[in-house]
Amino acid sequence: MNRLLRTLLALAALTATAAAAPTSHAATGLASARAFAPRQVVVKFRGQKLGRALALAPRAGVRRTARALRRNPHVVYAEPNYVATASASSAPFDPNDSGTLEAGATVSELGNWAFRQWNFLAPEGAGAEQLPTSPGGIDAVGAWRHLIEAGRPGAAGVVVAVLDTGVAYRSFGTDFRRSPDFGPSQFVAGYDFVAHDRLPLDENGHGTHVAGTIAEKTDNGIGLTGLAYGAKLMPVRVLNRGGRGNAVQIAKGIRFAIENHAQVINMSFNFACGKRVPLVDEALLEAYEAGIVTVAATGNLGSESCVSEPATGPRVIGVGGTTEGGCLGTYSLAGKGVDLLAPGGGTPDPGCPSILARPIYQVTFRPGSTAAFAIPGTYVGTSMAAAHVSGAAAMVLAGGTVKTSLKGHPGIVDVVTRRLRNTARSLGLPATEQGAGLIDVGRATQPKRS
Repeated sequence: MNRLLRTLLALAALTATAAAAPTSHAATGLASARAFAPRQVVVKFRGQKLGRALALAPRAGVRRTARALRRNPHVVYAEPNYVATASASSAPFDPNDSGTLEAGATVSELGNWAFRQWNFLAPEGAGAEQLPTSPGGIDAVGAWRHLIEAGRPGAAGVVVAVLDTGVAYRSFGTDFRRSPDFGPSQFVAGYDFVAHDRLPLDENGHGTHVAGTIAEKTDNGIGLTGLAYGAKLMPVRVLNRGGRGNAVQIAKGIRFAIENHAQVINMSFNFACGKRVPLVDEALLEAYEAGIVTVAATGNLGSESCVSEPATGPRVIGVGGTTEGGCLGTYSLAGKGVDLLAPGGGTPDPGCPSILARPIYQVTFRPGSTAAFAIPGTYVGTSMAAAHVSGAAAMVLAGGTVKTSLKGHPGIVDVVTRRLRNTARSLGLPATEQGAGLIDVGRATQPKRS
């Protein structure tokens, strides 16, 4: 096999080099912002269990080499090592929103989180007496009550892997601080597949924001709250400080989560429209077979042009985004990969009866720092929406509506997915835009009647 591999690569490289035009640009970290890692082809040969990245000669064209390899009958697949990008859109800066962690943002008094976290409120007509309601809310309050009654407050004990830019989960040196709204005991060991070490610290802010929506602490008098506030978080860094990561890093991150017994994997990033990433798909299928719920953003209009991987991967729950007014966000894409909707904030689609357009608030870095924190008003998109569904999946797993005998079995993924879909609230849109509708965690965690 090794001799065959060397021969095929040599022939492919010669073919590619002969056709490649000269270039004066030195290889940098990425070939371009939304392209592929330079001088690498991801190849799987027949008889191999997994594909792997192979280094190419300096002037061997990546696409041409991949095409040459695919012509060989011994090759199962050959693709560039495509790059994915974090799925957050942009939101206008609100000059009246200071973004501080000061008075008005604390949770030291009953219900203060509700002034910002519209996304966790109940829909109109279903709220707790002390709290407001929101047309775009998912009734986290009802779900919290159900899980307390089940003895698993905040999805206690469920492990959610956050594949992202890292998480501000611990202090390190003078440049990194743990987010004050995370508890030190709520993390399990993670890994950094960008820097190749055991310190998956965030250098961007996106991953910390996503992790906060999933499981930020509550009742600590610091900032806001997370959906599955009792869950354990596994930080897995697969995106760099610019929010980009390649297929090899992402596949390794998925397999790390599998090997370390995650129960939910959140992926708030997307590859470009129409790109094949079989290496990632193989890892996602392994996750399904291990009974792990995988959740991914569908992508944002302007960054992507169609619902894309990993949301379209095997057994992945693809998530589009909705606004405070309970409308589809202008950024949310349509396609067969849309399974559910969840709050992503931002501007509603034209024709929506509501103009409410606040972002998703969560504690993350103050701009320009990895050691100072704020509640920025600029996080919008399907990245944020996917985080809600990962938190919801953790709550369903903890809520007593899923048989414990299914743990570690692919059937548990199907049960959780059906539960989230069957309890979702239709927005009256085509299935390609809303899937089954907007999640309702209050209903999803409602105990089944005997």
